[in-house]
Parts: sequence; structure tokens; C-alpha cells
Amino acid sequence: MNKIDFLSQKTDELQQSGLTTGQIADELNISTETVIWLLTNKKQSPDGIVPKDISVNWSSLGQNATRLRCTAQILCDMVLEISVAEKEYIDVIVGVSSSGVPVASFMAGEMDSEFTVYYSKKIKFDIGTTESKGAFSRNFSEVNGKNCVIVDDVISSGRTLTDVIAQTKAAGGNPIAVAVLVDKVGFDEIDGVPVVAMMRIARLG
Repeated sequence: MNKIDFLSQKTDELQQSGLTTGQIADELNISTETVIWLLTNKKQSPDGIVPKDISVNWSSLGQNATRLRCTAQILCDMVLEISVAEKEYIDVIVGVSSSGVPVASFMAGEMDSEFTVYYSKKIKFDIGTTESKGAFSRNFSEVNGKNCVIVDDVISSGRTLTDVIAQTKAAGGNPIAVAVLVDKVGFDEIDGVPVVAMMRIARLG
């Protein structure tokens, strides 16, 4: 079974289990456009053009708390470079639900910062629906008047983080950095907020 067939099978399984298109994209670390193609276009036109996307599997990190903690320490070190350069203290670590939350919580512990969770609008997105805004959880820290670092696992298009940045600002927070495990697009910044990534994937040609 090739990679596309494997992803197609997984998207079908996840959809049948009740996950939305956005949740499937989050689970498989691919774009929502790729999920839609796997669920619809591929079946209708198997010889169609494959979306330009990269599937990222970081489960070897996610399955082990020690590895996640070490990953968080690396991202903390990268974020601190920005914090020191900008002379801005980091008040809150914002974990983007769901995949950004584990690393973000470890980062908050390492940096002795507050912690909050942002529910991305992507997890509510499904075929035929209109995306709404995401929202901050009320069970964790507020961002109003605080310097924030936004943490997610993978950047596939940048739309999720654009939404988080906008909503952080709307809530009175000051996003000073975005930290991710993998950047599939190659952003240096998103809406003026610098991006640090453990790995950046570049297409040749």
C-alpha cells in the first residue's frame, strides 16, 4: 500500500469514527484541502492531480513524555532568543488544540509561565460548513495584557496560526512568537509575529 492509499484509508476510518475534516487534518498533520481531496476527488478521479502537501508523523515523540519534554526544552531555547532580543518577558504559553497542547504545557512548566488552550476553528471545519472563529478555553489563563507564545505542532498552510494570532490580539494579548515542531511552508513570520521551528521543510523545484 502506497502512502496516498494509506492516508486515504486513514481519512475514511477517521471520518467514520465521527471526526470532522478539520480534526482529521489535525490528526494526520495534513492540510484540510488534502483531506477533502482524499475523501472526495481521489475517489472520483484517481488520476487527478495530487495536492502539494507533506504528511508529518511525529508520533515517536508524542508517545513518550520524556521526548515531549526534551522537545519543549528545545523550543523554549529558541523562543528565549526572541524574548531576549525583544526584551519581552513571556507571560503565557498558548497551546493550539489539540496537537500543540502537550508541548505547550511542558514549555509553560520549563519557563515558569502561565498556560492556556486555544480551540482552533479548524477542528470545527467540515465539508460543506463555514469556518467560524476559534476560542480560548475558560479553564486556563487569560491572555489579556500578557505577552504570549503560541505553540502548535505543524504549519501546513498558516491559516490556523493566523486565526490564533488575530484572536490573541482581539483578546488583548501580545503574541511575541510562534513555536512549532515542523514548518511545511517556510514562514519566518506570520502577521508580523516571528516563527521558530525545530524543522523546516523546503521543496526543491
